[in-house]
Amino acid sequence: MKQDVSRPRRQSRSRQWIQALFANPGDSGAASYEHWQQQFFLNRLRIAIVLWLLYHISFLPFDLYEILFDYPNFKDFWLTVSAFASIVLLSCLALLQTHFGRRHIALVFLCVAWSFPLSYLILVTHGQSEANDYYKWMPAFFSLAAFIPVRWRLHLAAQLGVSLYYLGSILVGRITSTTGTTGESLGESYLTLFWFFFFCNLSVFMYERLARTVFKARQILVAEQEKSERLLLNILPHSIAERLKHKPDSIADNFTEVSVLFADIVGFTQLSAQMPPEDLVNLLNQVFSLFDQLAARHDLEKIKTIGDAYMVVAGLPEARANHADAIADMALEMQQSLTLLNQQIGQTLSIRVGIHTGPVVAGVIGLKKFAYDLWGDTVNTASRMETSGIPGEIQVTQVTYECLKDHYRFESRGMIPIKGKGEMTTYWLKGRSRIQTAASLG
Repeated sequence: MKQDVSRPRRQSRSRQWIQALFANPGDSGAASYEHWQQQFFLNRLRIAIVLWLLYHISFLPFDLYEILFDYPNFKDFWLTVSAFASIVLLSCLALLQTHFGRRHIALVFLCVAWSFPLSYLILVTHGQSEANDYYKWMPAFFSLAAFIPVRWRLHLAAQLGVSLYYLGSILVGRITSTTGTTGESLGESYLTLFWFFFFCNLSVFMYERLARTVFKARQILVAEQEKSERLLLNILPHSIAERLKHKPDSIADNFTEVSVLFADIVGFTQLSAQMPPEDLVNLLNQVFSLFDQLAARHDLEKIKTIGDAYMVVAGLPEARANHADAIADMALEMQQSLTLLNQQIGQTLSIRVGIHTGPVVAGVIGLKKFAYDLWGDTVNTASRMETSGIPGEIQVTQVTYECLKDHYRFESRGMIPIKGKGEMTTYWLKGRSRIQTAASLG
């Protein structure tokens, strides 16, 4: 059981380290560049410690070989340096697992950066070796700059700390003023150190500027993508938008039974002749915004507005068993909300509503200006129910009546001629049945 639990944790830790190794600014979803920088710094520092430990371990076989087979020529200087540095690195790795270590990560970084150079220089100044070649400890700072290219000031502090110890040891005579391999003068040594550290810090500084620019660019891109996503979801149902993103082809789905509602503001043409265009648009926006809220409350799909007409459907893009009930509740609440709006704005607006239930084809077609739409005789019939209705009433077909008759109150209109359909029996939807109303209140 313990092995089964620990294996996924090790795999997860490995994936985290690989992601940290190839991390790009903005990939972590951090809220700010500073937060991303801190996480990047922490992850890379952990990996750097592990790699440096592996570096020291990789040279251990050579020391062991000399101890076992060539002991007279064995010198323990490098083994001692590696041992001191490894102890410091292991302590830093353990410290990073604590809240104190993560809070004082700069201090841990300095300890890591100084682990090898100072171990080397301290042993040299105490006479453990005649070597004083700074080319042996400088690459440590190069590897840090290459592997953790953020917070250049911290890199500079680490470099100055070791350099001051090195130069101070020269001044007090603990280290000779020339290197053992190149015979450089003291001035040349200073200049070499200066340019080495200058290039290291310049590369870190330039990377930080690039990383900050990339992070901000990614944030802008993400914000624009989210804005486009919200825009797309205002136009298309969520499931349809997801399908279009993954497969940008035309979409056409068959639905065996949905309920379609058309509503039209009565006398809107005459009203438009009496009102300034801006006031007319504001009024229409108030009405349709109310209808949008009702559609969202009943989990219906608004299809479109055509002038002063409003079209909504229940039962797609996800099928539902109570589609007819949902659309009937929507129609009744549309009348109620319009009555309240009239009282607030001092108007006498009324609507005609038509509902029909049946099969449709729904989807998105074309290449530009995507719109989710419905096709089929059901749509045409629902539209005819609206146009042949009267103000303030909700006209439904026989099919819709059969779906709703047990829970809602109706008044028969009888047979009426419908354009393109012939004679049809229709009904006025008056409200919920008393039993249904009492149940909903209870």
